[in-house]
Formats: sequence, C-alpha cells, structure tokens
Amino acid sequence: MPTQSLLFRGQPALAVALPGGDRAVVALHGAHLLSWTTADGIERIYLSPAAQFDGKSAIRGGVPVCWPQFNERGPLPKHGFARNVLWEAVTEAPETKAGELTLVLRDNDATRALWPHTFDLRLGISLTPGSLRTTLVAINTDSAPWSFAAALHSYLHVDDIADVRLEGLQNAKRWDSVRNERHVEMTESLHFDAEFDSVYGAPVAPLKLVQPSGTLQIAQSASCTETVVWNPGAALSAKMTDMPDDGYRHMLCVEAARIDENVLLAPGAQWQCWQQFTVL
Repeated sequence: MPTQSLLFRGQPALAVALPGGDRAVVALHGAHLLSWTTADGIERIYLSPAAQFDGKSAIRGGVPVCWPQFNERGPLPKHGFARNVLWEAVTEAPETKAGELTLVLRDNDATRALWPHTFDLRLGISLTPGSLRTTLVAINTDSAPWSFAAALHSYLHVDDIADVRLEGLQNAKRWDSVRNERHVEMTESLHFDAEFDSVYGAPVAPLKLVQPSGTLQIAQSASCTETVVWNPGAALSAKMTDMPDDGYRHMLCVEAARIDENVLLAPGAQWQCWQQFTVL
C-alpha cells in the first residue's frame, strides 16, 4: 500500500500501512512517529493529548529522535535539534516494500548555526505484521570527523502503569538518575510506582513489556549500547504542561540509546541503529 500524506493535528504527516491493517503515522516535524496500530486496532504508542503541534516545539510522546545530543549532556538545546525541525520524505524507490518509508534531514543554515557540521540523517520505518522497526542512519558528509549521541525516545502505551512489568534488565549496569546512584540491577522484573529514570547497559536479549492485555517484545541494535527507561510518576506528570496529570499512568519510555560515549564518525562514514517492537 502506498504512503499516504495527511494532516495530523494540523501538521503534515505520512501514513504507511500493511494490507492486514497494521499502520504507522509519522510527522514531518522531527520525523516523529506518532502512532503504531496493529491489525487488531490496538494503539501501541503513547501520544500525549496535550502535546504541542505548532511545527516548532518538541512533540510529547510518540518516538522523538534525539540527535546529535541526548538530554542536556552538551551545549545544544535539550535532546539536540533533530526532533524540532522539518524533515523531508524520501521519494519511494522501486525496491521500497509495502509498509516502509524513509525521511531525511540534511544540514541547513539553521542546523549549522547550532552545530557547524554537514550531515545526512535518515529515519526509516518498517512494518511487518505485529511488528515495527525504526532505523536511524547518520552519514558524515563533512570533510572532518564529528561526534554525536543518539536515542530513539520511544513512548509505549500501557493500559495502567501499576499493572506493568518490564523484564530482561536483571544484572545490567544501572545509573538511577532520580537518586544519582550506580549499581547492578538485581530485580528480575521492574515495576513502576513512582518517578523512574534510569540508564542501563543494554542487554543482549530483547526485553519484554508485560501487562494483562498482552506482551510486547523490545529489541535494539548492538550499536545502541544503552537502554533508557523512564516514567515521570504522578508529581512530575502534574507539572508538565504538555502531559495530562494522569498521563504517567498510560506510558512507559523504553529507549534505544547511544549516550554514555559519543560516536566519532569519520568523513564519508555512516552509523546505524534500530529499535524493534513485536507483539507476542
């Protein structure tokens, strides 16, 4: 099925779908995945009802692309600039398969004013029945090397955070940013009853997000050396102007990330990472 252009809350977006009913919607602003519904009609991605769609601000929820900086770990605006600028759709090539689309961001006057390098950044979306993969590719088109951090900041929809557990991080190294503590995760499955914000050394095996309505498997490429897990909890959610007070109850961020050590990319070289969700 061909890519469909549409307006989503007044902003230009693209939709791609499979004949069986799986569908994804991506905003051109930030190449931001806004929705992924499987053939059963269930929405798997959390998008805040209070998210700003003004074509300038970062969108709360979905899958923001954090690049070339994560959070405030550097001089750029929080999470870099890729999530706050307009991307372009790549014209479908003959080899493009059903359920696939690619968006591209290249350096321009605005990006070079913030970050004085030339680049080609691509985000690919690929649907298969019951599964979605997002792939980020960074290409150095400059004459000198540059370094960056990256994350696919995925907000997953959950029925109720009180009933959720995340399996697969036992024995991983953990930095708990809420308590500013470092330790090895000893818990077999994570539960969430307060603000949770931790960076883990990425496990080899996929994670499992388990709730009464079903299980979602979460895998990421080895090039993403960290996994970030975040839920704002009740107090922080109430302070966020672009999140409902109870928004924390219906989302959990599980992010594929390369943030503890920046990637140094040589001229002409490229780096790729991916994250994949599969309904079990």
